[in-house]
Amino acid sequence: MKVREIRMQDLKVDAFIDEQVAAIRQAVGDGLAVNALSGGVDSSVVTLLGHRALADRLKTYFIDNGLMREDEPQLIADIFARMEVKVEIINARKQFFAALKGVEDPEIKRDKGITQVFYKDVFAKLVKSCGAKVLLQGTNYTDVEETVAGIKRQHNILAQLGIDTEKAYGYKVIEPIIELRKPAIRCVAKALGLPEEIYSRPPFPGPALAARVIGEVTEERVALIRAATAIVEAELQDCVAFQYMAILHEDKVTGIRDGKRRFGHQIELRCWDSDDAVTAAPTSLPFELLRKIADRLTTELPGVVSVTYNIAAKPPSCIEAV
Repeated sequence: MKVREIRMQDLKVDAFIDEQVAAIRQAVGDGLAVNALSGGVDSSVVTLLGHRALADRLKTYFIDNGLMREDEPQLIADIFARMEVKVEIINARKQFFAALKGVEDPEIKRDKGITQVFYKDVFAKLVKSCGAKVLLQGTNYTDVEETVAGIKRQHNILAQLGIDTEKAYGYKVIEPIIELRKPAIRCVAKALGLPEEIYSRPPFPGPALAARVIGEVTEERVALIRAATAIVEAELQDCVAFQYMAILHEDKVTGIRDGKRRFGHQIELRCWDSDDAVTAAPTSLPFELLRKIADRLTTELPGVVSVTYNIAAKPPSCIEAV
């Protein structure tokens, strides 16, 4: 399945919105559709496109996989409630952590631990229970490009890999923004009336914090990177960078706690300048700010004894670590 890109300079935002709303209506017909809202700009745009097309015939779910930022499910549900979009939060934490148990390989983590649970176990049941035949999702052009190129498997790439979703999961997948990269999606988000706190949010991976834990994803390790993420995002919220994050490494290193030798956790800080996520350069953050973040991570988080800053560009590095 070949996808053409609509470049930023060629995007006519109002016409694009009208075309996608009409396409969704045609694809769904008189039936129902469901969509997964994660709070990122991609899924948020698809949610509003779907509601503009279908109104109450679109059922919007936030899948609480236990891998999101602190209080994220309710925060996003409340934001969309203010736009008169009802969001049902589905607790699927047990399913995701069970699937991720013992998994360390990044590709298996994304496929077995995220994709299969999300599409086959969680959403297949939701689709069947409400009688829908269509799932709307926020796949973007860069997701397709990186997966097809073999850089890394994005959890939401299906048809482009030859997966027949109707045969595999029991429903058809529609991807309204698959021709756009992130900057263009932000323009559509703003035109749809999404609040700035949504359309200007730094990108957040589909596998959520599982993409920021190197090695096995456990509830304890996710809790640690969730706390680290809160610190990093608080300190860099006024930064104009494209994206920033904390990464939990698998190996422990020697440190000192209470005057004694301790093997402790390593947190890697990443902050990127980029236009489209295809290439990226590490942001030149002030050293004083880096030291402040390191001090907070090592004093506020038990067991963290080392903080590093990634200075390799993409490529050869990638924006996310997993």
